Amino acid sequence: MKYPENELAQMVIASCVANHVTDVVISPGSRNAPLTIGFSQVKNINTYSVVDERCAAFVALGMAQNTQKATAITCTSGSALLNYYPAVAEAYYGDIPLVVISADRPKNMIDIGDGQTIRQEGVFKNHILFEANLSAITNDIDRDYNKSLIFKAIKIANEQKGPVHINVPFEEPLYGLVDDLITFPMVEKPEPQLVNEKVIEIKELEPIAEVWNKSAKKIVLIGVHQPSELLQIQIDYLLKDPSVLVLTETTSNINNRNVINSIDQFLAGLTEEDKKFYQPDILLSLGGLVVSKRIKQYFRTYQPKHHFVVHPTFGYDTFNCLTHHFKLSTELFFSQFFWLTKSINSSFQSTGLAIKNLRKKVHQEYVNTVEYSDFKVFDLVNKSLPLQSVLQLSNSATVRYAQLFDIDDSIAVFCNRGTSGIDGSTSTAIGYAVKSEKQVTLVTGDLSFLYDSNALWNQYIPANFRIVIVNNSGGGIFKILPGPKQTPALSYFETPHQLTAEHLAKMYGFDYLVATDVESIEKGLATFYEESKQPKILEVFTPSDYNDEVLKTYFEKFKA
Repeated sequence: MKYPENELAQMVIASCVANHVTDVVISPGSRNAPLTIGFSQVKNINTYSVVDERCAAFVALGMAQNTQKATAITCTSGSALLNYYPAVAEAYYGDIPLVVISADRPKNMIDIGDGQTIRQEGVFKNHILFEANLSAITNDIDRDYNKSLIFKAIKIANEQKGPVHINVPFEEPLYGLVDDLITFPMVEKPEPQLVNEKVIEIKELEPIAEVWNKSAKKIVLIGVHQPSELLQIQIDYLLKDPSVLVLTETTSNINNRNVINSIDQFLAGLTEEDKKFYQPDILLSLGGLVVSKRIKQYFRTYQPKHHFVVHPTFGYDTFNCLTHHFKLSTELFFSQFFWLTKSINSSFQSTGLAIKNLRKKVHQEYVNTVEYSDFKVFDLVNKSLPLQSVLQLSNSATVRYAQLFDIDDSIAVFCNRGTSGIDGSTSTAIGYAVKSEKQVTLVTGDLSFLYDSNALWNQYIPANFRIVIVNNSGGGIFKILPGPKQTPALSYFETPHQLTAEHLAKMYGFDYLVATDVESIEKGLATFYEESKQPKILEVFTPSDYNDEVLKTYFEKFKA
């Protein structure tokens, strides 16, 4: 084996090995050559070459989303690093452990007109948990200092679940080789977050429990959350309290027939009297961000008396009435909190579930009669998903439609809801699939797919990876939103086009199927998930003219 001669590169690589970083996504370049050479030669590190830095960062994010372990990305200096930023921001708000390792010029080469050179130190300062700016090594003090920074960065990424940045200035020559790689003692493998967490002082929980035990109307709102058997058990237990109504979304990965699992459905037909009735004494927010805009508008108008947030890092005051933020995982919170709580008699949950059941009947009646449209397509695709599989959703209209339909309990659901951008949905799904033994299906819109089409420029895509593209010839979300249609610039919002994925599929080695109506969708889906030698794309074309009216009519049905 040959390793980089550069001592800083050796230190970074050895530190990653010692801290159990096993996946590194590399974007080709010259300044990061010492890192590329070294990482590619280490036996217990899996390396992946992804040329487009924006895609590379989201691929790594998808890997970390799956493994929940720090995944590293490394690139050359200059603008290459800036292309990481969308994924860095998503990792920051989405609680994903991402280690950015950027090659840089030495400080004396910055701002003197040298090529591929920008001010890299502090470039992610608003969306990073820790930054390690390494320095040239002249003595043992420098060595110890650099090592401590790298170790600290990786530890923070793993324990706090977020992005960190290690900036490495390399002097030339960049391609010198030696026979040996330095080694550092292995640290203990990162424990699950629950193990490392500190419990809450009982005195902090007792006044909350006192209010809880006196409240007859409590709503628990669950946003984005990793699948968790323990949390599922805890929510099942919580639902035994008739004063608790639990609202979930597909991305919460919580399933129980006694939860409100389509929030917009539930809210759509509420009268003014109903809205006042469901104004809770306590709102308990769990997990990450929620998709539903309606629930945000509702709680901003009908504010709870108390709003408690449970999240290890962020305590969002989404509804402008935050009472307290508990900085720990949901599972540990309930493990302590349940000892202090008791059920009380209330009709709050039962009346909410009665409304849910009425909504489900109206929903099914509409599905059975609705014309061919985006809405109908999502129903058909949702029903086709294999059991025990993984569903990745792109943003914009796709993730919103997904909230309207039931999904099998065995299917895990993911979406980049940290920043809710369309820019890396395909790359993230591919990254997740690379580290998964399960069937992974991405459901995406045409603009999201085209925007991230470089994601397919990737030699690691599993043959069982599937993409369903709902192509309505433009950004359908902007017809659904009331604002853009009222302006003379709708075409600039909607981005109408006549593009398809056919030639991209051929170029990148995907099997390609087309559907244009219910019959062809059902025919395509019948064999779509069967074993194949290549990944597959099913592109479903829908009419762009009346998708918004179909959805509008759907919500009007609940008011009847």
